[in-house]
Amino acid sequence: MSDTQTTPRMIAISSGKGGVGKSTVTANIAVAMVQAGLRVGIVDADIYGPSIPGILGAPARKPAMTPDGRIEPAEAHGVKLISMALLSDDDTPAILRGPMVTKYLQSFVRQVDWGPIDLLLLDLPPGTGDIQLTLAQAFPLTGAVVVSTPQDVSLKIARRGLRMMEQVKVPILGVVENMSGFTCPSCGTVTHIFHQGGGAAIAQDIGVRFLGQVPLDPGIVDSGDEGVPLVISTPDSPAASAYHQIAAALSGDAATGHGIATPFTWSLHDGSGKPAPTTATPDGAAERLAALDHAPGQLHLTWADGTRQTLGTRDLRIACPCAKCRDEMTGARLLDPASVGLDTDITRVWSVGNYALGMAFSDGHDTGIYTLKALRAMASAEVEDV
Repeated sequence: MSDTQTTPRMIAISSGKGGVGKSTVTANIAVAMVQAGLRVGIVDADIYGPSIPGILGAPARKPAMTPDGRIEPAEAHGVKLISMALLSDDDTPAILRGPMVTKYLQSFVRQVDWGPIDLLLLDLPPGTGDIQLTLAQAFPLTGAVVVSTPQDVSLKIARRGLRMMEQVKVPILGVVENMSGFTCPSCGTVTHIFHQGGGAAIAQDIGVRFLGQVPLDPGIVDSGDEGVPLVISTPDSPAASAYHQIAAALSGDAATGHGIATPFTWSLHDGSGKPAPTTATPDGAAERLAALDHAPGQLHLTWADGTRQTLGTRDLRIACPCAKCRDEMTGARLLDPASVGLDTDITRVWSVGNYALGMAFSDGHDTGIYTLKALRAMASAEVEDV
């Protein structure tokens, strides 16, 4: 996304395993949001197995470029979208190594001319690998939705996906249970093929919202094959009603939470890029930053719960957790503190997703990533409650 565009709320739609209908859920709730008056885009982040264009019936043509070199997204049923499927033929596999996948993902978000949109849905591939971590580290995700089926194996893997998002400080907006029961089109009898209630149980156990159950419907398959989402083809069906319920929940109160906006890159020598402070409140998150400031040799942190903290910049340099300064296996310090000058200061600070800060120092070192949890725990004797 270019610097001149307003960053929309970004919601990741994820799943622990494949085959749970995540992309179908993404496409239908996107159209439901458009029907409710929102401007919505979808990034098909499943680089190796893209399916969003087919589900939405997007035109099978390569995107054009704008005069300023950005990509024009495709559009179907009022939803803007970008996908690897639009850049390659149907039978051409995406044979890409990790760095190229990261490059494509960055381009899909930053280099697409999304225009004014309210929500950007990121349809993630299944699992907890590079793509999920790249998006969590590179972009200010409003939160994540986890899609599962009621099967025990699917629910167990979904739990891992939830825990991964929690570890990288992406808020969990809720759980969707897909394929939650088959309603007979003739008699209306509901048969729970894959058990029932597992999604709600996981949501309750972890303490997140249960967004709803989407029943099995033969029309979902037909609508996906025809490129006309169910909320359009069969708007009065129980499944369409469930999609609208989920869309309304995500549209209405998927709050970004109190804290400074990310992403940012703050250059301390001229002050450019410094994130605007937000108001701290007693009920604010303990590991969200409300403000950052700097004085020679000191980094001042104000946390969203009102706690203020001052950390010495030389202490931060010595505490660097990168592989050059710490043994990756044992955690033992490799950096000799005596080699760090007394006048060592920070030259640049940048956000790493919603969960960490990167820092560059006057000695040229710039590979340290400091989690907010680790920063909050540092120099506890210097922490004062407001």
